[in-house]
Amino acid sequence: MIPPLTPNSQAILLLTGPLIAGRNAAAVELLTPGEYNRFAKVLKELQRQPSDLLGQDVSGILEDCRKIVEPTRVKQLLDRGLLLSQAVDNWHARSIWVISRADPSYPKRLKSRLKEESPAILYGCGDLELLERGGLAVVGSRHVDDSLLEYTEGIGRLAANAGMTLVSGGARGIDQASMRGASLAGGSVVGVLSDSLQRAALARDNREGLLDGRLAMISPYDPAAGFNVGHAMQRNKLIYALADAALVVTSDFKKGGTWTGAVEQLDKLKFCPIFVRTGSEAGKGNEALIRRGASPWPEPKSSAMLKAAIENSASSLVREAWQEDLPLVMEAPLKNSYAPEQAPVEATSASTIANDENGERSDESAKLLLATVRSLLMTGLAKPATVDEVAAMLEVSKPQVKVWLGKLVESGDIEKLGRPLRYRAKRQ
Repeated sequence: MIPPLTPNSQAILLLTGPLIAGRNAAAVELLTPGEYNRFAKVLKELQRQPSDLLGQDVSGILEDCRKIVEPTRVKQLLDRGLLLSQAVDNWHARSIWVISRADPSYPKRLKSRLKEESPAILYGCGDLELLERGGLAVVGSRHVDDSLLEYTEGIGRLAANAGMTLVSGGARGIDQASMRGASLAGGSVVGVLSDSLQRAALARDNREGLLDGRLAMISPYDPAAGFNVGHAMQRNKLIYALADAALVVTSDFKKGGTWTGAVEQLDKLKFCPIFVRTGSEAGKGNEALIRRGASPWPEPKSSAMLKAAIENSASSLVREAWQEDLPLVMEAPLKNSYAPEQAPVEATSASTIANDENGERSDESAKLLLATVRSLLMTGLAKPATVDEVAAMLEVSKPQVKVWLGKLVESGDIEKLGRPLRYRAKRQ
C-alpha cells in the first residue's frame, strides 16, 4: 500500500524536488538542502508548516522569509503543480511512495541520528517498517572478483538466518551480492540507492521481495535521477544510520565512496560499530580502516556467532564511551518523531546537564551514546530483564543504566514491566 502524499510533502517537493520529466531540467533553481533547512527554521519561528505555502495568499509568509530566499523564486517553484501531479502519477504507477521529514512515517532512525542532515524528502518502495529494524550494513567496492562476491553472498545468508535485516547501497559488486544472499535466504533487505530507484522498483529480481514485504528501497534523490558520484557519497551516511553494525568487505585506500563513508563514521558520526574484513587479501584500505578504529571481522560461522559478535561490539562501544566520561543523558527522546520544522525544545535543567573539568560537555556525544545503547538493548531485551541484568550486559553502573532505561521508556522503545520490575524492548 502506498502512503498518501501529504500536503507538507507536496510543498517540500515543489521547493526541493527536480520532478524529472523526460530530459527537461527545472526552469527555476531548486532550494538546496541548506536553503530549505534555513527556510524551514523560519517557518517554524512563524509557527507555520510547509503546507501553509499551498494556500491562496502566501505573500506575507514569503516576505517574512525574504532573507533566506527571494519570494519570486519560491512562487515560481510553488507554481509547478502540474509537473508535480504528472510526477506523482508516474511514481504511483511504479509503486513508489514519497514522504518528508514533516511526516510521522519518516524513519525515526534517520531523524534521531542525522538530525537536520536527514533528507527533506525520501522516495521509496516496499515496506516502510523495515527501515526501523536496524540490522547489518554491508558495504564495499564495485569491482571485485567472483570469489569475493560469493563470500559476500554468504554474509547476506548469515544475516538472514540470524533474523537481521541486511542494509546496503544497491550498487553492483559487494552491495548487490550481500543483498542477493540475504534475499535468496528469505531475509529482509533495505537498499539505500543513490540513483535509478524508478528502474529498481520495476526490476524482475526485486519483484518478489517487494510483494512479500521483505524488501524496501529508498533514495533521497528523484526516482528517475541517474548516477552521480556526489549522490553516491552522500547516501553512505543513510546506510550507517539505519544499521546496528556495519561490515566493510573491501575498500580502496584513501579513495572511493566506501573509504569516505567508513572514515566519516569512524572519525565523526559513530552511528554504529564498524567491522572490516581482514586477512592476507584484505588490501591496504581495509588495513588502514582497522588502524583508524574499526574492528576485525570475526568471520562468524553461524547466526548465533554473528549475533554475539555484533552485540559484543556494540557493548564495547558503550563501555569505551562511558570510560571517556561522556554525558549521562540525551536531552531529546529518540523515538518521538518531530520534523525539523517542529524541532523539540532543548531542556536546560541543571540536574540533566553535567560539566567536565573544562566546564563543558558534549550533548551530541551523549545522543550518539544513547543511540548506541538503544541499538544494543532493542536486541538484548527481547526477553524481560532487571536493572542488574541490564547493567551486567552493558558492563556499566546501575545508576547510569537507570538513566538510559528511563529515557528509552519515555521514548517508547522500551516498556517497563512490574512484579518484579523488569524491562523489555517493544516490538518494532
